[in-house]
Amino acid sequence: MSKFDEQYLDLCDRILKEGTYSNNRTGVPTYKLPHQVLRFDLAEEFPILTTKYVAYKAAILEMLWIYQVQSNDTRWLNERSIKIWDEWTADENGTYQQVGGKKLELGKEFAHTIGTAYGWIVGKYKLTQRIIDTLKNNPNDRKMVMSLWQDEFMPTACLPSCVWNSQWDVADGKLNILVNCRSNDVPLGLPFNISQYAVLCYLLAQTCELKPGQMTYVINNAHIYENQIDGINEQLRRRDEKLAADGKLFDAPKLWINPDVKDFFKFDNSKELLDIKLENYQHQGKISMPVAV
Repeated sequence: MSKFDEQYLDLCDRILKEGTYSNNRTGVPTYKLPHQVLRFDLAEEFPILTTKYVAYKAAILEMLWIYQVQSNDTRWLNERSIKIWDEWTADENGTYQQVGGKKLELGKEFAHTIGTAYGWIVGKYKLTQRIIDTLKNNPNDRKMVMSLWQDEFMPTACLPSCVWNSQWDVADGKLNILVNCRSNDVPLGLPFNISQYAVLCYLLAQTCELKPGQMTYVINNAHIYENQIDGINEQLRRRDEKLAADGKLFDAPKLWINPDVKDFFKFDNSKELLDIKLENYQHQGKISMPVAV
């Protein structure tokens, strides 16, 4: 039975029962809990929800856009039918219309991008290249950190990084990852983020001749928007009905990675994701929920 579903739905249930009602920049109130922690053994199972369908190809491609392509240009995502960043993309003049009417004038060099965020930061500091080099040549280093939070470039980021930091450690031939998230839309963002950072760990482990190990995911502000509550209640109902009928949820699928690819930058990033596949992904169908911009 998928252990991600267990942790995730327990978190959702606690947010709805114990969370603080809070206003925020989007204008859509949330229920929130601070300092939430999820833990996974990546050697045991691949973490993806089964009580609802997660668009895993879009999640993986978004991760590759950030850490492999190191891009901020959302046209790369659009070419792969991914629209999740369109609301935070500057127009053809490099202007981003923020919530509340304020405009962010980035300049034409940032047209069709999200500004100085995510993949732009990764590329500027060569974060992926540096972490791979350290994993290969000094795996006991205790300074293996990839930080997407750079104060100098926050004013020109259309959306400052939500998942802003990952820390890496090697123990007993296994690659472990700790992920820090400043703010997480639990119904929409969290399922994406967990699966994509798990894939990142698997890919880097293969690149560096390691095995995937522990993954710890820390959320500073875990929230559910008020207009997402019906969707979460539907997911909780699905869990309860499946357990009542079968005594368990679906098992987690298996992640297949092309064993012939040893270079992180050579994993296929086409829409088809030829080198990365999920085998036997059983789920209980989609649940549509709104995103707050």
